[in-house]
This record gives sequence, C-alpha cells and structure tokens, in this order.
Amino acid sequence: MKPLEGICVLDLSRVLAGPYTSMMLADFGADVIKIETPEVGDDSRAFGPFVNKESAYFMSLNRGKRSMTLNLKLSEGQEIFKEMVKKADVVLENYRPGVMEKFGLGYEVLQEINPRIIYAACSGFGHSGPYMKKPAYDVIVQGLGGIMSITGQEGGEPTRVGASVGDITAGLFTATGILTALYSRAITGKGQKVDVAMLDCQVAILENAISRYLVSGTVPSPIGNRHPSITPFEAFRAQDGYIIIAIGNDRLWAKFCQLIKREDLVTDEHFVANADRTKNQKQLKSILDGEFPAKTVAEWIEVLDGAGIPCGPINTVDQVIADPQVQARNMIVEIDHPVAGRLKMPGLPIKLSATPGAVETPAPLLGQHTEEILQEFLGMSTQQLADLRAKKVI
Repeated sequence: MKPLEGICVLDLSRVLAGPYTSMMLADFGADVIKIETPEVGDDSRAFGPFVNKESAYFMSLNRGKRSMTLNLKLSEGQEIFKEMVKKADVVLENYRPGVMEKFGLGYEVLQEINPRIIYAACSGFGHSGPYMKKPAYDVIVQGLGGIMSITGQEGGEPTRVGASVGDITAGLFTATGILTALYSRAITGKGQKVDVAMLDCQVAILENAISRYLVSGTVPSPIGNRHPSITPFEAFRAQDGYIIIAIGNDRLWAKFCQLIKREDLVTDEHFVANADRTKNQKQLKSILDGEFPAKTVAEWIEVLDGAGIPCGPINTVDQVIADPQVQARNMIVEIDHPVAGRLKMPGLPIKLSATPGAVETPAPLLGQHTEEILQEFLGMSTQQLADLRAKKVI
C-alpha cells in the first residue's frame, strides 16, 4: 500500500508548478484527477518536444493521473465540480488569485460544501499583497526573488538558473503544505487553505545570501561557481573537462595539498585557514588552475576519492542519465504510453522503506477518464454523459 492511497485530489492546475505538486502526490498513491478544459487541455500539451504528437513536456509532469474534461465557465460544469468536491480530500489550483472566485468555486464556497477539504492555491505572488493579481512566470519570479542576481560569472550579467526553480520550488512547497494540512486534518477533522507563492519560495531558498546581506550590509552578486565563504569550493578545468572540489575544513585542505604535492601552500600565510583562503581566493585559484590540467577528470576523481576529498565532475545531461549512482537509485524509470510508446523520465527521489511510491501509469490522454470519473463520483448514465458532451460541458 502506498502512503497516500485513499486521498483524492481534484487537480485544476496546469503547466508546471501545480502539476509537479500533484505528480508527487500521485507517485505516492493519491488518486489525482486532472481536470482540463475540453478540447484544449493543459497548456503544456502544446509544448514540445513531441513523441507521436504527444508532448514529452506534459508527459514528464503528469504521470499517474487520470484526466477528465470539464468546462468551469459553464454553470453545469461548476455544479458538477461542487458535487465532486463533496467526495474529495484536496483541491489544487494555480490560477491567478480571483479566478476561482469568478467561477463561484473559491475556498469559502468549497469549504462550506466540504469542511474537510484542503484547498491548495499555488500562484505567482500569493493571495495577499500588492502583487497578488500580477501574472508570473518562472523567469519573472527568479528575477524578482533575487536568485538571478547571485547567479552567473563574476562581473557578468544576471543569469537564469537552468532548471525552472521558480516553478519547481513552488511545487515542492505546495506538496509540503498539502501533506502538512492533511496531517492537521487527521488531528482536528478540519480542512484549510494552503496559500503558496512562487516569489515567497524564491526568498525562502536564498539562504546564505540573505544572511550575508543582513549581517554585513553588502549586497551579494554573482561569483561564478565558487562558494562565498568556503575556499577552495569551486570548479577547475582538468585535462578533458571540469572537476569540482569542495574543501570544507583546514584538515581537508592540508590533505589536499599533500596529495597535489604542494605542502608549501599549507603554511603560506595567505592560505593557512579557510578565512585566509577565502580572502585570497583569486590568488589561490590562479595557483590551483595550474595544477588541474595535469590529469583527466576521471584520473582526478580516482585520486581525490581515494583520499576522501569531496569532488565530482560537471556532468552533461546524458552523463547524468548514465551515471551508475543515478541508475542504482532508480532515478531514471521507463513507462509505456498508449500513443508515445516507451518513455524514460526521472524517478522518485524520496525512498520510503515500508510504503514506497512508484511510477506505474503514464500521463493520461486528454479526457481519457471523463466518463469513468463521472460515473464513479456522480453515478451518471451514458445518456447524461452524452448530453453534457453535446452542451460542451465536458
């Protein structure tokens, strides 16, 4: 049995942050019912690349869910949704604040219908504050949230993080909020609203950048791959690529210097302690830049691993997928899709010993489960379903 079996999620979210949330819940057993606009569906169904005309982007974020179509702009669609809420545990949406209220389906309405409902809203700026109604995308939130201002090479322009961390962190925090609210409901019997803002999440993950500013008054800026307060803790060019070393204390520093036969650096007043090395980082990097081209990345890793010095390569995506550790942890899984065929995608990063999750079913086709779900929830007849289709309610 998976830990979230028996939990029903009505998922109105689309594109990335919300679907990432519900995918995690589905991986651990929740019955996620993805409610999409008739004929169009989730916007990301139109995002490439495509496999047999099915979006690989969409399929990577919506595995394990059931899809039904429902037009929430029509009163009949709204009434159907309200009836479904009576049997659900969670409603998830990532509309701009106010949209659900326009549909007559805001939290205040739904919690009257089902006081146990967990209503999770994941939006750009949350359901309060002066930016509440502003539209938001990942890159906008990365900029506003400050992470772009500390990303990139020293002296270079602000840089977007390669992965969509604005959306993904919001998805992770929303999943955490839902699980926390479900635990609280198990104790109190009452549901509640979970309000997660992408901007808030970016502020929450700035960690030492905020601490450094509040303590020193100095505004952090991009410093490339190095750590702001630990040295050497960055990437160096080896013979055939880049290697990262992370010397976290003076004991490791002395060991590293012995390994590269530069014991003189241990006693050099510029590099004796971490604070000295950090203060003189550029000078030290210039010295170490002359040492690393002597070996390949693989040769350096073998030597450094043997000495217990933290290190690693900068892998390309193809190398990540082929990495033996990634493979051993089942972080690349395969699943059969009825149209796209056999697909590979990232697996589950949370490993539970007693009630593990699993990737078992592919992303659904648009409206694949509409009849099944409406018969299951509302006991609708074939004729009722046909009438709803004729009216474009489903």
